[in-house]
Amino acid sequence: MAQEQLRSQAQSEPDLVGSFRQTRALTEGLAAPLSESDATIQSMEDASPAKWHLAHVTWFWETFLLRDHAPGYQLFDEQWPFLFNSYYEAEGARIARFSRGMLSRPTMAQILEWRAHVDAAMQPLLADPDLRPLVELGLAHEQQHQELLLTDIKHGLFQNPLGPAMWDGAPAMAHAAERSWHEHPGGIALIGHDGEGFAFDCEGPRHRVLLEPFALADTLVTNREWDAFIADGGYETASLWLSDGWAWVKENSIRSPGYWREGQHFTLQGWQDRDPNAPATHISYFEADAIATWAGARLPSEFEWEAIARGQHSDDAPAHDPAGGNQIDTAGSVHPTGGTSLFGDCWQFTRSAYLPYPRFEPASGAVGEYNGKFMSGQFVLKGASCATSRGHSRASYRNFFYPHQRWQFTGLRLAKDI
Repeated sequence: MAQEQLRSQAQSEPDLVGSFRQTRALTEGLAAPLSESDATIQSMEDASPAKWHLAHVTWFWETFLLRDHAPGYQLFDEQWPFLFNSYYEAEGARIARFSRGMLSRPTMAQILEWRAHVDAAMQPLLADPDLRPLVELGLAHEQQHQELLLTDIKHGLFQNPLGPAMWDGAPAMAHAAERSWHEHPGGIALIGHDGEGFAFDCEGPRHRVLLEPFALADTLVTNREWDAFIADGGYETASLWLSDGWAWVKENSIRSPGYWREGQHFTLQGWQDRDPNAPATHISYFEADAIATWAGARLPSEFEWEAIARGQHSDDAPAHDPAGGNQIDTAGSVHPTGGTSLFGDCWQFTRSAYLPYPRFEPASGAVGEYNGKFMSGQFVLKGASCATSRGHSRASYRNFFYPHQRWQFTGLRLAKDI
């Protein structure tokens, strides 16, 4: 498919200049099928228009690289930072988040012109080794918005009764898989980024965590299992739910994962027959916890998930860069490894609150607002999704969302005590 080719192309050049060029091209390639109207709609406050995503990532480059590090650089338009700043308080006032869909101007053509201007101005900075960490942050930031662009436009197109498709074709059918369990003996695990390559600040510092013996499923929970949960009265059985989750179900009349209707689900290829063997996606933390309870299991902690994932060396994991090697304990035994579905299908909820690791300190300046200030009331998700840019994921990656949110490609795998 076109979007898969674009994602693969974006990872073909390891050098910074090539990565910058291809990452920027991928963003525009993903948005290419959209009309001006498609690119302007905002279906809810959590989502942003595709046009806004293209502009916001360009604002990031212009603000934190060009304005601050390119002598004599003049802003492309002095009014646009107010429109395209997201949440950086240090960068001043900005348009309200729920008003982004009102920005009929600037047009998509004007934003693309701005992107080209910024791309040209960035070229000298890409050769400055002192700026490499900031450039790498900018690349990772744009990759995050590539995924958000896809999930946000999916939510927007879903509001249309015609069920319009962004791309032609149908998703490939998944194969049925017998579930097995990766048993882990417990002990002290090293958690967090090991310092090699790029990572967000919230992924460190690396530290020790004591794990009790546990097992992690080698498959994700599927649509077939979710149908069984529904048929067994899962959404009507209060004892399966956390108190906040049960209130959320009743208040919002939740009866299934997001984008479902009888026998079908909505995709970026429009309405499609629901594959019973495919991972169930677009679920909340509340739903993930409830179906795990129904299945006689639980959600893994982020540390359990990472301890298993650090052993993975699979070229078939499409969004994972398999680096870091197996974890080996003091007895010399190799810890068990996860299956290929750890990365690349959907983000997987853990039961871990999104909190700072020991000795965590946010970066100085405005970029320090990137992660640390959101460490309240959210849960960690691990892995990567079908919409994650290839090469963007790693075992230490910590995605995070509020427990009721489910417009992302979110799913789960089960864990249990042993």
